[in-house]
Amino acid sequence: MTSGDGEVGFESAGGPRLFVSYSRGDLARARAVIDLLEAEGFDVWWDGRLEGGENYLQTTEAALESADCVVVLWSATSVASHWVRDEAQRGRERGCLVPLTIDGTMAPLGFRQFQLLDISAWDGAATSAEAARILVAVRAKTGAGSPAPGVAQTRPDPAPAARRTPGFSLSRRGVLAGGVGAVAVAGTLGAWQFGLFGSPASAAISMVVLPFANETGDPAKKYFSDGLARELRTVLARNPLLRVAAPTSTNAIEGEDDFAIGAKLGVDHILRGSVQRDTARLRITAELVAIEGGLVRWAETYDRALDDVFAVQTDISQTVALSLVAEVADQDEARRAVAAQQDIGGTQSVAAYEAFLRGVAVYNLSVGEETDRAALAQFDAAIAEDPSYAMAYAMRSTALAAIANAASDAQANRRFYADAIAAAERAIAIEPKLALGHLALGFALNNGQLRRSAAAEHYRKAQQFAPGDADVLRGAATFQSYGKDQALAGQMIEKVLTLDPINPRAFQAAGFIALFARDYPLVVDRMERALKLNPRNPGAHFGIAIARLMQGDTAGGLAAAAQEPVPIFRLTGTAIAAAKQGDTAEADASLAAVVRDYGDASLYQQAQIQAQRAAVEPALAALEKAFAMRDSGVLWAPNDPLLDPLRGEPRFKDLLIRLGS
Repeated sequence: MTSGDGEVGFESAGGPRLFVSYSRGDLARARAVIDLLEAEGFDVWWDGRLEGGENYLQTTEAALESADCVVVLWSATSVASHWVRDEAQRGRERGCLVPLTIDGTMAPLGFRQFQLLDISAWDGAATSAEAARILVAVRAKTGAGSPAPGVAQTRPDPAPAARRTPGFSLSRRGVLAGGVGAVAVAGTLGAWQFGLFGSPASAAISMVVLPFANETGDPAKKYFSDGLARELRTVLARNPLLRVAAPTSTNAIEGEDDFAIGAKLGVDHILRGSVQRDTARLRITAELVAIEGGLVRWAETYDRALDDVFAVQTDISQTVALSLVAEVADQDEARRAVAAQQDIGGTQSVAAYEAFLRGVAVYNLSVGEETDRAALAQFDAAIAEDPSYAMAYAMRSTALAAIANAASDAQANRRFYADAIAAAERAIAIEPKLALGHLALGFALNNGQLRRSAAAEHYRKAQQFAPGDADVLRGAATFQSYGKDQALAGQMIEKVLTLDPINPRAFQAAGFIALFARDYPLVVDRMERALKLNPRNPGAHFGIAIARLMQGDTAGGLAAAAQEPVPIFRLTGTAIAAAKQGDTAEADASLAAVVRDYGDASLYQQAQIQAQRAAVEPALAALEKAFAMRDSGVLWAPNDPLLDPLRGEPRFKDLLIRLGS
């Protein structure tokens, strides 16, 4: 290539055709990938196979257009190459793109909705896990379920590739009668581990589950219809072949036209319905509608005893999933994917289920400690009805952690967090694969006790068991941002924004993740998006204030801090910005207000202010006391730009070691 970049084209040798796009400077790494693919029977032609006199551009274009799969090797060099970007764009348009990162570089904007396989640690061995992930991803795009004849197979063949099966018919009764066993579940989890299904953000089929209409005649029963839809959404989100819009996004636009909601969320299908019920019977109607053309793909009415609500949920989720994934998978693969979405951690007690749904509805009000305690009472009632209700224990832990965060007394904070840990551990003991249980335990260990290494395993498991859950991904991304892998945190939060594109909390989290990565323009962009969705978003103006200050814009930092609705953040930002502008009186007054109004609950903020004033000793003293009190603000310390003046201090380095960073 005239720009110094290379591609792979081919003349057919009979196997699936691959086109590899890479930068010439990455030739050594590219050859390792090429050699692996050729050894597995793929027809790989690269620029080393170009013969003298060939028209380079015509040959390359022909190879690109006829390829079954376009493999792009992203790197710090290739992301700047127009050739590589153009070729990746064509692979994306043709639906056959497999992106790899060979040095940990994130894909450029426009390509981040695809699962990026990180092979930066690959040593080139054909028997390694990285090699297996490459082959699984390529086979998924090409439909090559096994190596070509005569090619040695050095590892178990992965699950068959996703492909369209014309004429696939679906019988709801057949779905329930067919059954899916443990072997199918294991196959799907294995495929997930090797990247076959990728992230839900890259799935071919997308949908949104709208809140079901409450037609009981009693507004107080809305928790039941909303909860039913939420439970369906949670189950469907576990299906690795579906991209299901997050519940926060759905609730944020409740009341708008159904098709407008689908368009805003960028999904292809709507699942909607209604609920009628009395003390013993219920009627649930549900329909699956394609946004384009409004075609009703499936509809059903269920008249059942109230106790049958769980069977109805299973019926709806399985039928909807199979009717959708039939577009991209054969029947066996579709059934394996449905097996992966099985409902876990639930109950068969209607009384426990109703208490749980009431608790979730109250908790989601997010008014403050009063609603958190009211939600806790409902989760306790659910557990009293069914002591083996794992989801209720997980939500009990979540509510307890929220109460702990609001506690001004250190002893109460520790007690509530200890109870939160116990509840989450009980949830996991009942159901080890419950993502919400692992997420709750990871949060309580990390934020309540600063036990980062213990929390890490639970965040990993939460992701493993619910890769399509935006709340899980957001929590895991935030956790990662406190550590050293900022690139991973950035990739994860981009997936969240795809799943939950109109959630202000998602953009706020993305803003703080960008702050820890020192990408200050991106901080401002993400926080402004959060504020557009919710002008009172807590913390967003504070994030902008820090970004402005780090860019040397003290006036902009002061103005942003003044707009922050959370008093402690407003005072902290003002104290720092005013000092930088030389307004000592305002700076001192704001710091005094932080100490007076919040006392030891503001130790971390005091450390930020003192660090920015170059008062090293007071800053370190406040920070060490905050650590001793297990102040969760200390989690910011490894990557907080406001603490940069302390980074050369031995006491600060020692604190980071004790924090596990």
